[in-house]
Amino acid sequence: MAEDLNVIQGTKEEQYESLLPQIKGLVSDEVDLIANLANVSAALKQQFNWFWVGFYLVKNEELVVGPFQGPIACTRIQKGRGVCGRSWELKKTLIVDDVNAFSGHIACNSLSQSEIVIPVIRDKKVVMVLDVDSEHLASFDQVDQKYLTQITELLPL
Repeated sequence: MAEDLNVIQGTKEEQYESLLPQIKGLVSDEVDLIANLANVSAALKQQFNWFWVGFYLVKNEELVVGPFQGPIACTRIQKGRGVCGRSWELKKTLIVDDVNAFSGHIACNSLSQSEIVIPVIRDKKVVMVLDVDSEHLASFDQVDQKYLTQITELLPL
């Protein structure tokens, strides 16, 4: 696939429907994980203009920041800590409408107001999480969960 992204306007669902085949094209012929995570982060950031989007990889029993788009991030997160660590621990997606009301939230950047974290599970183990932050409250919903999960399932690991 060419390195140009076709960014569209429309409903959230229409934007995801346009983005899915483009991401599939980006990652289907590439075997390098870091390259794929970088391009997926960039594609999501470019399409939706979220505050922060990226991946944390499980390494030595902690989450370590991987490819992302946005301001600098927390480098390491322990299992169970913050939204990312809790998603990893529970092996489930977490949607947080107001991160300031989330017990144990790790404030990597005070501008972040809402968050969604999708665990990437292979062989029944979380291998990484996709973390997306918005500077607006209640930015994420079940539509985001559905499509972001589909995007993580496209990643060749």
